[in-house]
Amino acid sequence: MPKKIEPHGEMDPGAYEHLVRSVVDYAIYMMDVAGHVASWNAGAERIKGYTQAEIIGEHFSRFYTPDDIDAGIPRQALRAATDEGRFAAEGWRVRKDGSRFWAMVVIDAIRVDGELIGFAKITRDITEQRQAMLASLEVERRFRILVQGVTDYAIFMLDPEGIVSNWNPGAQLIKGYTADEIVGQHFSKFYTPEDVADRVPWKALETAVDHGRFTAEGWRRRKDGSRFWASVVIDPIRDDAGELIGFAKVTRDLTERREAELALERSQQALFQAQKMEAVGQLTGGLAHDFNNLLTGITGSLDLMGSRLAQGRVNELERYITAARGAANRAASLTHRLLAFSRQQTLEPKAVDANKLVSGMDDLVRRTVGPSVQIDTVLAAGLWPCMCDPNQLESAILNLCINARDAMPDGGRITVETANTWVDETTSRERDMEAGQYVAVCVSDNGCGMPPEVISRAFDPFYTTKPIGKGTGLGLSMIYGFAKQSRGQVRLYSEVDQGTTAKIYLPRHHGDAEGEAETHALRPLPRAGGGETVLVVDDEPTVRMLVAEVLGELGYQAIEAGDAASGLKVLQSDAQIDLLITDVGLPGGMNGKQMADIARTKRPNLKILFITGYAENAAITNGRLEPGMHVMSKPFPMDKLASRVRSIVEAN
Repeated sequence: MPKKIEPHGEMDPGAYEHLVRSVVDYAIYMMDVAGHVASWNAGAERIKGYTQAEIIGEHFSRFYTPDDIDAGIPRQALRAATDEGRFAAEGWRVRKDGSRFWAMVVIDAIRVDGELIGFAKITRDITEQRQAMLASLEVERRFRILVQGVTDYAIFMLDPEGIVSNWNPGAQLIKGYTADEIVGQHFSKFYTPEDVADRVPWKALETAVDHGRFTAEGWRRRKDGSRFWASVVIDPIRDDAGELIGFAKVTRDLTERREAELALERSQQALFQAQKMEAVGQLTGGLAHDFNNLLTGITGSLDLMGSRLAQGRVNELERYITAARGAANRAASLTHRLLAFSRQQTLEPKAVDANKLVSGMDDLVRRTVGPSVQIDTVLAAGLWPCMCDPNQLESAILNLCINARDAMPDGGRITVETANTWVDETTSRERDMEAGQYVAVCVSDNGCGMPPEVISRAFDPFYTTKPIGKGTGLGLSMIYGFAKQSRGQVRLYSEVDQGTTAKIYLPRHHGDAEGEAETHALRPLPRAGGGETVLVVDDEPTVRMLVAEVLGELGYQAIEAGDAASGLKVLQSDAQIDLLITDVGLPGGMNGKQMADIARTKRPNLKILFITGYAENAAITNGRLEPGMHVMSKPFPMDKLASRVRSIVEAN
């Protein structure tokens, strides 16, 4: 009778029995020297399906397939374990219900004092792992067959960590590595150092896993270190259970296409630069033409004034003074229009009731367009206030009405409308404006209309379809600049022989519209009330001289400075300064706004008047002047300067 099998060593037999019975992931059991089952744990019952009562005393060969039994595999396994101490293998095994599973098997011989007394057998069910492995192998096999003859694309596979597992001829052709050189290497080898530093390869795999695919274009590296522009697609590969088993990666060399695109971009930039220079040439040519005419009127009038003074004919001076002043005013108007187009004009935005503004312009518009044109106004109920410079809005509406009149030489109808409107994200992209709420002011006519080629150039400076001498071509460009500078937009809609609609969009103001400023009748220039001191800072000596002389004649004490540093010395002294008048653009690295801000650290209540022909952002914050700050646009009449100075000085 065979000896009872006992585990050798220090372990108590009861403890051993308890240990193996508690393991349910493995079938662990003992066999006698002939292969009959002598013990049976819970894992064996779970995996093989037999209870302990059903299987103890039975031969272990019943777990093998008929083919393996016919081939003598169980007998060979025991012989191998006896001769070598251990037998290990994988293969199909049979459960009680006849189903098969793929098993990993280990059989250890148990000896006491050198005598074989039985075997310990451990079996693990690894069917799922084998299926995953076979699926991976099948995918790779099919992948190899599919891509073996493809040379236009680099097609290769990665394991879940990004290690290259195979390599097609196209990959060798494009990237320069043979399969022997690259299989087993991480695919980040193909990326540029800067991309590796930014972890681009690893982020690509994460994106592929999270979104099912990663696609991109970018620079990649060949074996010789040269770069090529690549189109990349990475797809995750999963087994039937959904577990990630690797990635398929396809790369295409698009360097030639990329170089063609870059060449096209360079050509387009060169064309754009040529068009820009042509536009600048047209702009400067138009400026030179108009300013030469205006300067001729000014210089000619001054020459004649000098001649008449020499002759003692002072009674004729008024005529030349009027002519020179008229030419200078037209030059100022032209400059303002240019600044509006360039979005650099000085604006004083306020909360405006557009309905009230349009109604207030009714008489002016009717007198301007004449009796042959009918004017209709359609004012929206509940119109929101809008944020803009009311004077510039009036000028824009008047310009549009004049254009509409000129488009109807035989008379017609002009309609001025207002409306609340929303601009969504899609429309904002189409119209090059921010999404949000706007007040729209529309001017429409039923005149001759414009063809598409004219509409496309309508906002260009100095572009006009009117005869020479009948228009400068700055009206619409000024309106465009005003709308854009106000954070709005202007759009044209026109059809030949059907008429034109111009629509100005101005941002909504959340609040009430501001009241109208009081109007004052012309009166003598106001004199200083108590010998107030005014500091005048401007880098143009002529401007300083004129402003200081006017202030002196009106009883003010004027101190002059040519730059911000000089002005700041005065402001940081103990001198009494009742008002600072300063240009915004000053030389020396400090502008007028910066000088004023520094001065206010010592003189927090200092009153300031900016005089500028160029609206620098430093002078206006978020579209509004800070408390106690005011602005006037150059050029300005000296009587208006005097009135403005008096009102600022007297203000609390």
